[in-house]
Amino acid sequence: VQLVESGGGLVQSGGSLRLSCAASGFTFSSFDMRWYRQAPGKERELVAAINRAGDSTNYADSVKGRLTISRDNAKNMVYLQMNSLKPEDRAVYYCKADWRSVSFWGQGTQVTVSS
Repeated sequence: VQLVESGGGLVQSGGSLRLSCAASGFTFSSFDMRWYRQAPGKERELVAAINRAGDSTNYADSVKGRLTISRDNAKNMVYLQMNSLKPEDRAVYYCKADWRSVSFWGQGTQVTVSS
């Protein structure tokens, strides 16, 4: 089982990034997918979620209107489009797969936003 995030990097405030998470080793289309983030000295927090069919999404209040989660079940991929980035969005971003009591985590990708 693998979840591999990519697409992080350094961006100026107001800029955009698109994170990707490639899944393998499990039935991706059966799993709900989530993006979490963890800033230095803070707890990991849920920022976006998408159901297995890709027709239902949820977002943390702090990112609503700026971040968009999507998935492509044919490619075993989940994405996080990040627009209007702010310095407070700086964190390591992780994707997570959930099915009943089974969960898998990726290793994370760093996002840094300069002011």
